[in-house]
Amino acid sequence: MAAAITATLVFAARRRPLACSLSSSSTPTNTRRLVLYSKPGCCLCDGLKEKLNAAFSLSPGSDSLNDVVLQVRDITTNPVWERAYQYEIPVLAKENSDGKEEILPRLSPRLSAEIIQKKLLAAFS
Repeated sequence: MAAAITATLVFAARRRPLACSLSSSSTPTNTRRLVLYSKPGCCLCDGLKEKLNAAFSLSPGSDSLNDVVLQVRDITTNPVWERAYQYEIPVLAKENSDGKEEILPRLSPRLSAEIIQKKLLAAFS
């Protein structure tokens, strides 16, 4: 089986477009992590990525997401992901301290970047 390719999108508070790197390297353990299950050509996935970019780009401070790493996983590269999420994408999950993923409630595309930021911060608290 071919190895699955994942893209890690690292958002920094003052960086505006997305910084994307294909990487298998690990990130520091104090970093909070989100996983977005997606696939090419999914307009809902692309819309969520844009909203997440806006939420991550808001001013830094105590209520910022500057230490969160978003990993985008293409479900078409992994049969397990494809079976699990083919009818559900985009699926957003947070990685818990034990490494297990917790699926987050779907974010409405109508939400503002500020509300998305608050919802993500609440998910990590």
